[in-house]
Amino acid sequence: MKTIAKLSLTALIVITLLFSCKKADYASSETTGDERTADSSAISSSAAVEPKGSKHKFIRTAEIKFKVKNVVKSTYAIENTVQRFGGFVTYTNLQSNIHEQIKTKISLDSTLETTKYSVENNIVIRVPNTQLDTVIKTIAKQIDFLDSRVIKADDVSLKMLSNQLSQKRGAVNQKRVEQAIDSKGKKINDVIDAENTLANQKEENDNKAVENLSLEDQINFSTITLQLYQNETTKQEITESEKDSASYQPNLGIQIIDALKSGWYILQAILVFIVNIWPFILLAFGGWFLYKRYIKK
Repeated sequence: MKTIAKLSLTALIVITLLFSCKKADYASSETTGDERTADSSAISSSAAVEPKGSKHKFIRTAEIKFKVKNVVKSTYAIENTVQRFGGFVTYTNLQSNIHEQIKTKISLDSTLETTKYSVENNIVIRVPNTQLDTVIKTIAKQIDFLDSRVIKADDVSLKMLSNQLSQKRGAVNQKRVEQAIDSKGKKINDVIDAENTLANQKEENDNKAVENLSLEDQINFSTITLQLYQNETTKQEITESEKDSASYQPNLGIQIIDALKSGWYILQAILVFIVNIWPFILLAFGGWFLYKRYIKK
């Protein structure tokens, strides 16, 4: 009986421990899930998502700066995400900034080159307004550390209404000016003034129409500006050492032969120079002879 009691007690203890471990693992996984959800929601936003049938028109923009583990890989992932959700990239500037470069000679013909650099990329993307939050949440998976996040929603419904009303007024004025031109008869000056007024009115109407089209485009496609960077990276590579000029000098025998050739060329040049100035030498000799023969006496 004592043996059975001991076995039962041992089994109870083991079952209790197993249950406790399983509960702890569940709590740990739940905490991790909450942390991931918090990281994702840290940059997502549902601000100014207008309901169906709403008269409000929002231009939504986002600016996010964050650190990633690898800028190049994250850039490709973001570009794929943008394409998948019907957006497009309007600007990207991927570059490496060298902070320090050290060259250490490790042998007669080898040099260890150590480069410390950082990689960053500035990206501007445009995505459908209805996909803005989804794209931001997908981009959040690349974040290693979030520096800042700014999301704006500008209501331009009144601006668009103002442009439409201005276009209607312009159309009415345009008709009145056209009628006035027809009724002016042959008064050239009045016709010219009316034509100029009509041209200005048409230009103003066109500008309002183009402005509304631009606003519609900004409403339909939100703009996201991303600034990615990563920790400083160190790269080391062994390169061939540069030889100094002394390594390329010829041996002594060749230098002596070259010196003899140079001396012979110099002697030739002197003889040619003397031959070229023979008239001056002749005059100098004649002057000296006359001086000795007549003047000195």
